[in-house]
Amino acid sequence: MELYDELIARGLIAQVTNEDEIRKMINAGKATFYIGFDPTADSLHVGHFMALCLMKRLQMAGNKPIALLGGGTGMIGDPSGKSDMRKMLTKEDIDHNIACFKKQMSRFIDFSNDKAIMVNNADWLLDLNYIDVLREVGACFSVNKMLTFECYKQRMERGLTFLEFNYMIMQSYDFYKLFKDYGCNMQFGGDDQWANMLGGTELIRKKLGKDAHAMTITLLLNSEGKKMGKTEKGAVWLDPEKTSPFDFFQYWRNVDDADVIKCLKMLTFLPVEQILEMEKWEGAQLNKAKEILAFELTKLVHGEEEAQMALDGAKSLFGGAGNTDNMPSAAVEAPDGNIGILDLLVNTKLAPSKREARNLISGKGIAVDDVVIDDPNAQIDLAKEVIVRKGKKVFLKVTKA
Repeated sequence: MELYDELIARGLIAQVTNEDEIRKMINAGKATFYIGFDPTADSLHVGHFMALCLMKRLQMAGNKPIALLGGGTGMIGDPSGKSDMRKMLTKEDIDHNIACFKKQMSRFIDFSNDKAIMVNNADWLLDLNYIDVLREVGACFSVNKMLTFECYKQRMERGLTFLEFNYMIMQSYDFYKLFKDYGCNMQFGGDDQWANMLGGTELIRKKLGKDAHAMTITLLLNSEGKKMGKTEKGAVWLDPEKTSPFDFFQYWRNVDDADVIKCLKMLTFLPVEQILEMEKWEGAQLNKAKEILAFELTKLVHGEEEAQMALDGAKSLFGGAGNTDNMPSAAVEAPDGNIGILDLLVNTKLAPSKREARNLISGKGIAVDDVVIDDPNAQIDLAKEVIVRKGKKVFLKVTKA
């Protein structure tokens, strides 16, 4: 199976502007493509992970990735999919986040020997003269047309700032700049980015002529990715200090039955043929598929050793085997060896307040050593370690400090 057909089989392609030419370029390893990452936090998360997997897959076939870090666009904020204006970050925050992104991306993408490049659009956007932007770029965009795009329409009633209105122009200029300076002939993005991406393609043609070759592809994946990676504990991060390898493993181990095959296709590097065989699995076999998914993705992000330790930790909880050495843990003060369950939940941050802790207990959402706690006044003996379970998916090993 050629690469482009494989991307389709994995459910990764939603829309393209010139399918025949895109197919030829990708299959021949002739694409120089970019995907943008706005540094809104100090770690990449599961939503980014999907784009990184795509970049890795394309690079393995000889195509050249450009990882575009949005040091400039991050100062504006993309209104796509947002109901309110994003919090504005300082330049120092953005620079710190970019440094974190660079380190994490290197686990996925090979930047050696010019096989891929990493650029920061602050290097050109922050030096632009406002009047020049209006004349050279703004003149190529129709306000009437921009207001028909969903990314702006959905914000018109709530309020769309002029700052955010400029995001499409800045992203379009990115593609124009990358096309001219780096030979970037293709851009990828989520289907919520389609209007911004078309803007870049159109800008290139208007500035450089209709024969300029620039193509866009949107991924079915990315819009779904924005729905993923959210748990009751918050986002699922790629940074092990923010989401432990065990919690990362457990997140994928607990995906819905309906999503496991889709995730295996989109995110793992297992052969498509092997995954199609797994589509026939039912019942307990689906749990095996989830375990394979969790192991493969944890290995990709954190390495095989961490993936194996997470697997062992999971088996100790659900299969009566393995050990708990690598399970997320916390130590709490318990001078006389006992601690009230409400204090334990708050001190370990399993609950933000005692009121929320009471609600969890009343809803039978807390268990200690697999025994459901129904008394908010219960005392927990910490003479030995205990395993606290919150809901069905959050586990924590608790010991006395």
